[in-house]
Amino acid sequence: MTDKLPVLVTGGAGYIGSHAVLALKDAGWPVTVIDNLTTGFRWAVPEDVPFYTGDIEDAALLARIFAEQRIGAVMHFAGSIIVPESVENPLKYYHNNTAKSRALIAAAVEAGVHHFIFSSTAATYGVPEVSPVSEDLPKAPINPYGTSKLMTETMLADVAAAHPFNYCALRYFNVAGADPRARTGQSTAGATHLIKVAVEAALGKRDKVSVFGTDFDTPDGTGVRDYIHVSDLAAAHVLALEALIAQPGRSLTMNCGYGRGYSVNEVLDAVDRVTNRKLVREYAPRRPGDADSLVADNRRIKATLPWKPRHADLDQIVTHALQWERRLSEIRGE
Repeated sequence: MTDKLPVLVTGGAGYIGSHAVLALKDAGWPVTVIDNLTTGFRWAVPEDVPFYTGDIEDAALLARIFAEQRIGAVMHFAGSIIVPESVENPLKYYHNNTAKSRALIAAAVEAGVHHFIFSSTAATYGVPEVSPVSEDLPKAPINPYGTSKLMTETMLADVAAAHPFNYCALRYFNVAGADPRARTGQSTAGATHLIKVAVEAALGKRDKVSVFGTDFDTPDGTGVRDYIHVSDLAAAHVLALEALIAQPGRSLTMNCGYGRGYSVNEVLDAVDRVTNRKLVREYAPRRPGDADSLVADNRRIKATLPWKPRHADLDQIVTHALQWERRLSEIRGE
């Protein structure tokens, strides 16, 4: 049995981070959160979890947290995630995702923290020529978001070679859904994720859903993506942490997806099915840099971790997203 080290979750008040906090807590790990609350919400973190409002480039604050909470591992979710914004404002992304990650890694090494889990992305592959996408394919990001994450992966590999430190970089595909018990979910206003946008439209919060591109090389012409339930993703982080502690000399880089793709139209059909109504779809030209199909080859994570997805069902992902969207309206008094 792995010793349950105290874990610092950066960005723990955000969408994926708050689910990781619940997964750790549910599994009995001591957990602490740091979040600057630019896109996260204090209410997304349980009351009994130590919470520090602050920035991951604040070395003095990090040193205090590592000491006060006796942190033994870091799960790093804090960062900026909007691809088009990264193209318009690359320096923001190199600051928030790369420079701040360097500051966090440096503070962890300084404090003698040996294990680090990093929230990476399939955007590191750019537009891969084959699908499913395996970890060993060339990394050729086509936007500063993907590059900023790849740079952090490179830093982690170099740090692991120089220090008693191991890491796991998990490359996410399209994260969706919400905690099945509706304890947290995707709460940021103006989110761009398809399923979030679609359930907002289904509840009358938007009047239509835009579908960007109908001329992709896919069965129905709309883009195909690998949608993974956020709770399955969070579970993979906890298992990755156990793997890092069990084999401190080994670092890991793994895709996190189901290995099954759905087109934009198939996703919207699922929302129509679950809600028993028809969304208004507005077809528009494709966005620059969108790949035809992005599906994970997940054989490595399946072989490395005892990870068994529990929510690999599109209708269930939509149901949980919808349930959270209703709960969010209650929280906000809408």
